[in-house]
Amino acid sequence: MSTATTATLLRLGMAVAVLSTAGVEPAAAQDHLFDEVRLGGLMAADKTDTNDEKGGFVEAMALFDPWGRNEADGLQKLIRPRIHAGATMSTAGEASQIFGGFSWTVDLGDGFFVEGGVGGTLHNGRLRVDGTDGPKLGCALLFHEYAAAGINLDAHWRVIAQIEHSSHANLCGDTNNGLTRGGVLIGYKF
Repeated sequence: MSTATTATLLRLGMAVAVLSTAGVEPAAAQDHLFDEVRLGGLMAADKTDTNDEKGGFVEAMALFDPWGRNEADGLQKLIRPRIHAGATMSTAGEASQIFGGFSWTVDLGDGFFVEGGVGGTLHNGRLRVDGTDGPKLGCALLFHEYAAAGINLDAHWRVIAQIEHSSHANLCGDTNNGLTRGGVLIGYKF
């Protein structure tokens, strides 16, 4: 990946983070811009001929709590999602992406939780079949979903196993191999 592409993705990632909180009043009890930050590594989960991605992926994600999900009780937590924004960078020249959307977390007790998120992503991967290996994604803007399960190690640190998928649901042509990746992230909750 070129330096210019990396710089563009980083600028776009920062723009997504800023825009995702623009005009949103923070929850009264929240003293931090971020509710949580995560960093980890992913690998391609779909290793078919058309989707074989080389190398690994470094992912960074920030979660914001503008509607007070952390202070809510019961079902109120489900109608107050957190906002997430992040970036996934390839270590081997595959598709890197920036993404953002909404996340819902369900606490299961004893420190365990499950989480799901939906939103969109912008990537720098190949769009059309061109004779090269790896996924062909059809368009640069895709849907992005993830599912995760995790455990809180203490009041701040957590470990999360995550699987994520990006594709366009055949909305911009027949070329839609998609990106499916899974891995482990370490989170710090403020």
